Amino acid sequence: MLFNSIDFAIFLPIVFLLYWFVAQNNLRLQNLLIVVVSYIFYGWWDYRFLSLIVFSTIIDYTVGVLLSKEKSITKRKVYLWISIVINLGFLGFFKYYNFFLDNFVTAFSFFGQSISGNSLKIILPVGISFYTFQTLSYSIDVYKNKLEPTKDFIAFSAFVCFFPQLVAGPIERATNLLPQFYKRRFFDKEQAIDGLHLFIWGLFKKIVIADSCAVYVNTIFENYENLNSLSLFLGAVYFAFQIYGDFSGYSDMAIGLSKFFGFNLMKNFNYPYFSRDIAEFWRRWHISLSTWFRDYLYIPLGGSKGNKLKQVRNVFVIFVVSGFWHGANWTYIIWGLLNALFFIPLLVINKNRKNIDIVASTSFFPNIYDFIKMLVTFLMVVLAWVIFRADSILTAIKYLTKIFQVNFDGGINYLSIERYSVENLLLIFVFIFIEWISRKESHPFFGKHILVKISFVLISLFLFGVYSQAKDFIYFQF
Repeated sequence: MLFNSIDFAIFLPIVFLLYWFVAQNNLRLQNLLIVVVSYIFYGWWDYRFLSLIVFSTIIDYTVGVLLSKEKSITKRKVYLWISIVINLGFLGFFKYYNFFLDNFVTAFSFFGQSISGNSLKIILPVGISFYTFQTLSYSIDVYKNKLEPTKDFIAFSAFVCFFPQLVAGPIERATNLLPQFYKRRFFDKEQAIDGLHLFIWGLFKKIVIADSCAVYVNTIFENYENLNSLSLFLGAVYFAFQIYGDFSGYSDMAIGLSKFFGFNLMKNFNYPYFSRDIAEFWRRWHISLSTWFRDYLYIPLGGSKGNKLKQVRNVFVIFVVSGFWHGANWTYIIWGLLNALFFIPLLVINKNRKNIDIVASTSFFPNIYDFIKMLVTFLMVVLAWVIFRADSILTAIKYLTKIFQVNFDGGINYLSIERYSVENLLLIFVFIFIEWISRKESHPFFGKHILVKISFVLISLFLFGVYSQAKDFIYFQF
């Protein structure tokens, strides 16, 4: 079930009314209702994979109970590894089985040995990478005594399957979200209005920006061999805004929906395209995943302790694993590796935490130095996105090679053959301007003239939104 679908437009009001008018006076009933409607929400896609969520829930709940009763360090480690192996085992099978099999066969063929392997027609369960990491955070935090293990199975189930963020995040920590299921929730008008504003803004990002850009991105990448450098660069820029509008739009809608029901989720995007270096970009992009890898992989590896060589090693590991998390394709691994290469020079010269504050925090316009740094960082990110979007490494190399051939023949010839493409560029510039003036806030609907701003966005949704078919969110595939 998609947030931008008719099905969800019917589903949400029913859930909202049941939650606040039927279950309001009973915390356990509220949590149980969340579990039931979340299973319906997920099962709308494919009910067969509900068993994976239920099984993961039972495993990690049981591990938490066992850890609470066990003092032996050895046994506690065994219980933790049971959780890690089972959760990552399911993730590995559904997401990476065919990838490893195909590369194993290819490796033997390279050395002149011919072997056969039977690929399986495996359907990737939606959101498995997200809820797997979310449940793992619980087991790891309980093991480290950072969180008291829960004895409320219904509350824990609701934490695992909470429908607003179940399939594409934010990847919540148990320390933040789980305790919210222990407290009775009361309807807060201001919180609900703020949630509505976030949901509307996220819907604008998805339907107006991301889905409009997707039309051009798909055509440009499919026909890159027949287009010139400017057109291919435009396609890369379009994809940068498609994936940002799509993913951050989903996060905004998820956070907004959670506020409808009295919950507060972590911020997942913080205006990443206004970053002044790659390190700042990764502090602002997919924050819930970046901080998850930081806390559960980077720091256990040694983090920033030790000599520079170990720090560089740790950064490489984090970025490569992060790339592999996104999908079973070498393009994602190379994308992660490239971002590591962008990041490491900053680490070596101790500049990776230089830009912590908001750009132009005391003025409307950035100074020329910050503007150039933002532009350079954005171009680096855009070029890396080409590898992320390409079907294969070879396609990415060909695409990037054509960009750097600097062929201007015919101008941006894609613009001349597609209706509304100029209007789409104007929409992106308007979007950048709105994001810029809102960079200190969570959404644009603040200060004076809120109704005017909302009206503008709603009119844009009506005039420029893509409604021909409800498009999946890009990160559903991860």
